[in-house]
Amino acid sequence: MHPLDRPFWTALNTRQSHLARWNAAQTAVRIDPDYGPFANAAAGHNAALATLLIGPEDEIWLVEPEEVIVPGLTAKLTAPLVQMVSQGPPPLADFAGIVPLDESHADQMAALAIATKPGPWGTKTRLYGQFYGMFDGDRLIAMAGERARPGDGWAEVSGVCTDPDYRGRGLARRLILRVMADLATRGDGAYLHSWAGNAGAIALYEQLGFAIRRPMVASVLALG
Repeated sequence: MHPLDRPFWTALNTRQSHLARWNAAQTAVRIDPDYGPFANAAAGHNAALATLLIGPEDEIWLVEPEEVIVPGLTAKLTAPLVQMVSQGPPPLADFAGIVPLDESHADQMAALAIATKPGPWGTKTRLYGQFYGMFDGDRLIAMAGERARPGDGWAEVSGVCTDPDYRGRGLARRLILRVMADLATRGDGAYLHSWAGNAGAIALYEQLGFAIRRPMVASVLALG
């Protein structure tokens, strides 16, 4: 199995095992809920995913090659994704105006993520790795960072979002390239996921040197 075929399973069994929260039987795992809702089960143990849910309002997200169906759990969302990988060193870019984000920016990061919905955002999502942002005065207007690290040599570009008032200015492009430069420096290849129907985002990623590796499916499950 390629590490990107089940990226969160690989990450929680390798480089991000410190964030893993296993069920008692060690057959299903989720990331620390403060970081996000991502989960996985060992092959043949999808029913064990129900043991990871911690309340009626909780949900788990799975990014897998196929839809995940668990009897007794409700599918709140099933959506096709494309997984894309970088094909070489990132293109050169102007990083002027891009700043590292830290604890002092936590509230603004959460507000931007909640408003633009680049993916699940928890109280510690910003701690997956270094995030970068751009500001208009004191206002955070765009950001990007990283998320899963599935095994040696790979890291996920994630949390890419731009305030709607500032779209169309190439901010996301520059921020993605800034994150990719970090990954390249430490020897990681960049990968990411996009909703399969988001043609504009996919076209941007292709311009940045990404190519579609394979289709994936996002399954969001909850009790009920």
